[in-house]
Amino acid sequence: VQLQASGGGLVQAGGSLRLSCTASGRTLTSYAVGWFRQAPGKEREIVAAISQTGRRIYYADSVKGRFTFSRDTAKNLEMNSLKPEDTAVYYCAADERGGDRLRLTDYYYWGNGTLVTVSS
Repeated sequence: VQLQASGGGLVQAGGSLRLSCTASGRTLTSYAVGWFRQAPGKEREIVAAISQTGRRIYYADSVKGRFTFSRDTAKNLEMNSLKPEDTAVYYCAADERGGDRLRLTDYYYWGNGTLVTVSS
């Protein structure tokens, strides 16, 4: 499965972006999806994760209340009230296995990142 993250860009603080994660030739309906980000000089960290069924959702404390998964089955990430500290390269990852998936090693498939830059 080849993943592609898109939707990043330059936005002012307080603005919004919608990140999409697409898979070549298939949908991600039956996959657990995680969104991670990596800021310059920092380790990659989890931002949000959604289970295969969509019934279990996790948000990092730093984004809780601001980021949400889209209501459709695409498992895209809607980011609102963006802050300069949200600036990072965002990656989507997917896995066919069940269970909680909050670590980098929990995901088998990874996409290229999309850069999000939030100006103050």
